[in-house]
Formats: sequence, C-alpha cells, structure tokens
Amino acid sequence: MLGSMMKQDLLISDLIVHAAKFHADTEIISREIDGSTNTSNWSEVERNARQMASALGKLGLEQGDRIATLAWNNHRHLKVWFAVSGGGMVCHTLNPRLFPEQFIFICNDAADKAIFFDKTFMPLITGTRDHLKTIEHFIYLGAHDPEVAAAVPGVVFFDDLVSSGDDAYQWPTLSEDTPCSLCYTSGTTGNPKGVLYYHRSTMLHTFAISLPDGLSLSAQETILPVVPMFHANAWGIPYAAAMCGAKLIMPGPGLDGDSLLGMIDEYQVSLALGVPTIWQMLLASAAKSGSKMESLKRNVIGGSAAAPSMIATFRDDYGCDTVHAWGMTETSPLGTANRPKSKHSELDADLMAALRLGQGRPPFGIDLRIVDDAGVALPHDGVSEGALQVRGHWVVDTYYGKEDTALTADGWFDTGDVSTIDADGFMVIRDRTKDIIKSGGEWISSVDLEGIAVSHPGVAMAAAIGAKHPKWDERPIIVAVKAEDADPTEDEILALFHDKVAKWQIPDAVVFADAIPLNGTGKMLKNKLRDQFGNTLIERGL
Repeated sequence: MLGSMMKQDLLISDLIVHAAKFHADTEIISREIDGSTNTSNWSEVERNARQMASALGKLGLEQGDRIATLAWNNHRHLKVWFAVSGGGMVCHTLNPRLFPEQFIFICNDAADKAIFFDKTFMPLITGTRDHLKTIEHFIYLGAHDPEVAAAVPGVVFFDDLVSSGDDAYQWPTLSEDTPCSLCYTSGTTGNPKGVLYYHRSTMLHTFAISLPDGLSLSAQETILPVVPMFHANAWGIPYAAAMCGAKLIMPGPGLDGDSLLGMIDEYQVSLALGVPTIWQMLLASAAKSGSKMESLKRNVIGGSAAAPSMIATFRDDYGCDTVHAWGMTETSPLGTANRPKSKHSELDADLMAALRLGQGRPPFGIDLRIVDDAGVALPHDGVSEGALQVRGHWVVDTYYGKEDTALTADGWFDTGDVSTIDADGFMVIRDRTKDIIKSGGEWISSVDLEGIAVSHPGVAMAAAIGAKHPKWDERPIIVAVKAEDADPTEDEILALFHDKVAKWQIPDAVVFADAIPLNGTGKMLKNKLRDQFGNTLIERGL
C-alpha cells in the first residue's frame, strides 16, 4: 500500500456544521408572514436544526421517513431542511400552487409522515386533511397561535418543538447513499412524478453550483433566493450558502416587485435568483421608484427563457450581469450556466450579448447531447437542432416509487427540450418538444418569438403558440398581456418581427388576453392557450 487519504461520506449535516463553525455570526435575514423581520445566523440555524431533529425523533419519526414542508422561504423552513435531511429523514418540499387534487396525490404518493406548514397555507391543510392518509403530525411553523390550534386539532408548534429538543443532540453518521430530499415535477400532463435526491448527489451538485463557472458563490455574497424552496430545492442555494458561508436574505411571501426591491436596497443584496416573471415585476418597480439597485451585481434567471430585452435592461440600466441557467427537477436542478470563457473576452458587445442569451454550458459532472428522431447523436455545431439529453452525477435514474428506469436504452435522460449545442458546450433551448411550432414541416421556436414580442414596452407577457391552419397545419400567433396603462396594437407588435426572423416565421396574428395561465412553478401552460386560441386563424379566415 503506497498511502491513503481520509474518506468521509458526503453529508448535508456537514454543510450546516461547517457554516456554524466558521461563519457563525453571518446573518440570515427572514421576512415573516406578518411582515416583520427576523434576524438569525448560521450558528442559531445549526443549533435549532439539531434540536428539531432530536424533537422529531421524540415524535416517533425515523430515518427514511418523508417529512413534508408547505412553506415560504424563511428561517424556520431553512432549519427544517437541515433538521430533516441531517437527521436521516427525507425533506419533501410541497408546492402550494398545485391544485388540491395534485397536492393530495403527492402527499399520499410520498407517504409523508409529518408536515410543516406556514399560516398562509392553513386553508389548504384544513381543506385536504381528511384525504391525507399517512400524515400523523401537523406542525405549524411558528409560536403558539390560538387560531391555528382551533383550526388544526392536535397541531404541534415549531417553537415549542424546538424548545423540547435536546441541545446536545449530535448529527447521525449516515451513508452518503442515503436519500435526503424529495421533489415532484410540476405535472403539466398527468400526475407529478417524484425525484428522490441523495446526500451524495446533492453535495456534488452543491460543489458545482458554488464554483466560479457555476453560480460563483462565496462568503462575500449577500444572496436573495427568490426562487421558492419548494421549486427544485430553491436551485440548491440554501445548501450552497451554508457551504460558502454566505449571508442569506429570505423573502418570505413578499415576492412582488416592490417588496423585493425594498429588500435588495435595504440589505445590499449582491446576488438574486428567480424566474423571468419575478424580474419583470422587479424591473417595473425599480423604474417606478428610480432605484438603481446599486448593490445587485448578478442575477440568475432560470425556469424559462428570459427575453433579450430583460437581460439588456439589467445590464445597461442597472449594471447587473444576468446569468442565464437551465435545469430541471430531474437534474437537481442545475444543468448549465451561461459563463463565458477566456477567449470570449475578445468579443465585441453585440456578439457577447448574443452569447449571453443562451442557457450556457454544463459544469463538470453533467454531460449533454442532442439527438434526432431516431436517437442518433447530432453534431455540436451550434446549428443542428435536436432533442436535448443529459446524464451526470445529480441526474435522475428512476422516479420515486417506480420500477422502470427514466433513462434511454443507452443511459441518458431525455429532457423534452429542443436545443442546439456549440463546440464550446454552449447550449441554447430552442423550445419544448411539445411547444415547438411546426409550420409546413419546418420548426419555429416559440421562445424566439416570445423574446421579440415582450421587447415591446406595452407588453407585460407573451406566449407564442401554434394555431391551426388549413394549408400549413399550424402557424405561429402571439398571445399577449398588455402592460399596466399601455395599449399596444396588433400591428405594432407584428412590426417588431421584421428583420429579426425569417419572413415565414413572422406570426400571423396577435391576440390579447387578460392573463396567461401558469403552472405551479411559474411556467406558461401553453396547452391551455392552444385550447383557447388554437382556432384563431380559422375563425379569422386567415
């Protein structure tokens, strides 16, 4: 034997131990349900998490049990995360925006034993409780509250539970192959599917997103995770913040533009992360107030493609670098981040701006490919479009409770996206397979059309869908929501497309709607739009 190195299992509990030991006084600022602010730190989070893990054991909960959360991004939710996973149980984050039927299905499918909930979601708890077959303990995320006690008989209160825990409790020694958390897909078609994450996969993902070519996190950052903790584990930010010892600003239920702007300016947020609809509201609030958000150096956009005009506004008006990222629940979620290489520093402003529009390149640990309809791999030339497939250290293999693999015969996960990949690994999502518009046998990217439509200052949101056409099978149309106090015309919006796309790709019509339906994670439900507006061209005789 020539020598050896220490070997320790990769465990989530080690993250919070590290944060408490070396970043004890780094603050966690949390906006509460009632609008008040709580200030804690990594030392308190670790101590309370240990107490909570101990208390859950006293309730009879065991390693491997699924423990659900129905909560905003706040300090109590953060403590539950580390308590449950660190204690060897499985933290199951529930999306409160799901329909009650889906909520019930997910709880029962996961066989949750307990559920933590914020007061905002008490009506969902009381309305579904009789249908939740396996939940034995309902735990309110707060101090004793008579209203909650009356509405949820037998409820346990978080603050009381923490106080009952053993302060001397030590994190158990686990295998890194122990499950730690569970997230379900948004379930736009059929029932949602569970993705079970493991300590090892989560820790490797945490290392990757913290790297400079990932999301570039450090102890110097003040991070505002606007993406909810119930949406693909807040993209892994709570774990990475503990790893790096970063300051966290938890927004609670205040996800409107004015509330977020206030937190960014008051707490000097340097990095914020969220979906495009959040940033639209933030930019509107900043423009109205005159704030320049001077502390905000970077924002990360994921969930769906960001409009070029949004990225340009952050860059030109606020000096904020927008990092486009891509991922899925099935990829933990980070799959790519748009971080230029050294050679790209020589690009002129227009070419650099074009490069930054895509979803970026994979970190080590993720591999990408595109394939044609026959499953044959296509070249990474930046032009060929194919079905995007992924494999790696934090990619799903088998969905929770299922026996059949989720992978192709040769071991790749099909994402459902249509993409290009260039020789440097930069990937661009052209569309979802189910949303791409096929006109006369040719593909038209709805993502590209939407980015052009929302560049009109009078358009708050836009969706491009394929409408039925007697000659071409389908043709693109735009469904637009007008911005507040704006009244754009159809001709104004259609004029934007000239010289930006090929003539045959220009939409045939624009229809205006009061709102665009969104799923539980903020993505547009284009199947509902196709049901509503799919006959527009036939009805108009176009």
